[in-house]
Amino acid sequence: MGKRRIIWSENANKKLFEILEYYAQRNKSKIYSIKLYNRIRNELLLLAKQPEIGIKTEIEDVRGLIVDDYLLFYEFDGKSIIVHTLWDCRQNPEDLKIK
Repeated sequence: MGKRRIIWSENANKKLFEILEYYAQRNKSKIYSIKLYNRIRNELLLLAKQPEIGIKTEIEDVRGLIVDDYLLFYEFDGKSIIVHTLWDCRQNPEDLKIK
């Protein structure tokens, strides 16, 4: 099997940027943001090799991968992994919109 492509939805990309920017502003340093980004990237590389490691959700074909305090919601087919959103688990779950 060839390498799976990782595709970030517009919403997921926006959430990632907001999270990283929040920590950079709060900490007055980008060090933690870089560490968090690298952690997410490494988990996605593992996910590309083993896409079924995420937790099944109520939405058909959508899984969730726990990365520290975040849930990365995605789905996959034979060629790609589509990241739908990145969710901070400390937020109100009623506000969660995956797709």
